[in-house]
Amino acid sequence: MTLLPGRRALVTGAGSGIGRATCERLAGEGAAVVALDVDADAARAVAGDVGGIALVADVADPAALEAALRAGMEALGGIDILVNNAGVGAVRAFDRYGDEEYGRIVDTSMRATYVATSVVGPAMVAAGSGAVCNVASVSGIRPTRGEAPYSAAKAAVIALTASAALEYGPAVRVNCVSPGVIDTPLTAPLLASDGVRAAIEAGTPLRRVGTAGEVATAIAFLCSDLASYVTGVNLPVDGGSLVPSAQVDGVLAGIVAWERRPRP
Repeated sequence: MTLLPGRRALVTGAGSGIGRATCERLAGEGAAVVALDVDADAARAVAGDVGGIALVADVADPAALEAALRAGMEALGGIDILVNNAGVGAVRAFDRYGDEEYGRIVDTSMRATYVATSVVGPAMVAAGSGAVCNVASVSGIRPTRGEAPYSAAKAAVIALTASAALEYGPAVRVNCVSPGVIDTPLTAPLLASDGVRAAIEAGTPLRRVGTAGEVATAIAFLCSDLASYVTGVNLPVDGGSLVPSAQVDGVLAGIVAWERRPRP
């Protein structure tokens, strides 16, 4: 039994990482999939693997994105699931981002989510049902140094999710996931350092980095009937990394370790 039999899904940023894994998971659950990416070869490769349709567009260009979305809806004969996954980021000091780079991050990571949802949402309402899942980030919940535009954009995605859930309900459910550090081609250079990887894992209660497939599973759940009474939710998929308090956890961890010491 599959979760999404006969559903029609469109995924942005589908060419690799979480986007590719989401296309694979949705297709495996019975959905017909449109894979949209700025990289034409990557979009075609994913579409070929899942028996879907490839579309090419730069989501930072609102007109191009809208045209691609409408082409996707026409090709599928409608749309039941939209996954706004496309995003870009960088790591620089707060005052070292240029206007062009700042605009690119915000347009890709946040504005595209707004544009896509505003195009697809009304079509879902007209059809009487639909599910949207946005990909935010733990950096949008608890910002990190060096990611000011990205953190702000992802915080906006979380807010947009709640607003769309209010405005497009009851026909359409709108949720989002906030991944922590996930092993993808985007994070590969960071995780290539054993020291960096070890530090990240040490700060994660589950003591490991997540996989793209684990994020895709959360997305599939939120888009399925298993989550039929869930909307406006932001679900962290982060191995518990947001749980510890940076202020006191290290001190209290030492006390707990002392309490658990072997007793004579």
